[in-house]
Amino acid sequence: MSARVAVVGGGQNCEHEVSLASAAAVADALETAGYAVVRLTIGRDGSWRQGDGCAVDLADAIHVLRTCDVAVPVLHGPRGEDGTLAALCDLAGVPYVGSGVLAGALAMDKWATKLLAADLGIATAPGVLLTPSTAPGHRWTRPVVVKPVAAGSSQGVALVRDPGDLAAALDAAFAFDRRVLVEDVVIGREIDLAVLGRPDGSRTVAPALEIVADGLFDYELKYGGAADFRVPAPLADADRKALEDAAVAMFDALGCAGVARVDFFLTADGPVLNEVNTMPGFTEQSQVPKMFAAAGVSYAELLDLLVRDVLSG
Repeated sequence: MSARVAVVGGGQNCEHEVSLASAAAVADALETAGYAVVRLTIGRDGSWRQGDGCAVDLADAIHVLRTCDVAVPVLHGPRGEDGTLAALCDLAGVPYVGSGVLAGALAMDKWATKLLAADLGIATAPGVLLTPSTAPGHRWTRPVVVKPVAAGSSQGVALVRDPGDLAAALDAAFAFDRRVLVEDVVIGREIDLAVLGRPDGSRTVAPALEIVADGLFDYELKYGGAADFRVPAPLADADRKALEDAAVAMFDALGCAGVARVDFFLTADGPVLNEVNTMPGFTEQSQVPKMFAAAGVSYAELLDLLVRDVLSG
């Protein structure tokens, strides 16, 4: 009998539409691979739906999850990727693909990630943490990137080159989070690494991917189809090793499981960590599947591997 797999998408955050696309692609691929897929969607208002639209309350959704052998949470951003859905699965006793509660929460919090990286000796962009009470006293001194502490898909992120634009950028970021990071602009190549953790403790790093963008790699560029992804990224051996070592160190320090994407800037002084995504975009055209495809692992094979690792655990 085929394993029964719950694929959960949607979510109550700004990445709802991105999650729907990822979840649909994941569910289709797992069905093609022979799994019995149960599709669950969390609406923007927190409501749950099964399949094409049958509404279920939370208790019924948990019952559906408990009928499955494994869950695949494909939620990006707060109230999903931040450990929320992992916690629900833990409480319901349902094994799931990906990182647990603590790893999801830490990685979603960009400030906490910076502190952890610093403890590991991994460079991050110099920056300050602002709240609505401290932001009015902050003064622009040089070009900065303003971003919400806990959001994704570049939502609420702005490159501020002129002091007159700082207030509007802060307002936009505060619309997504009550804590905002203001970081120095880092000059370097944008390099992504995908780390796969296996139940035996081994770590596999897929070929690195370079994002070639003119300016800020924002939401429109990410999902508008115009992003220039180059994989494998052309890297010197020393740079490749430094990036891979830093990516695995962050994966392990955060306590990640399954697959995670670790994003860097490669500067003249070495790697500078940007962020860690415990549930990155997961359509076949997303960065992580592209990186594993470059290693000869197809989209369907990667998903099958992730599910089988949980089933065998």
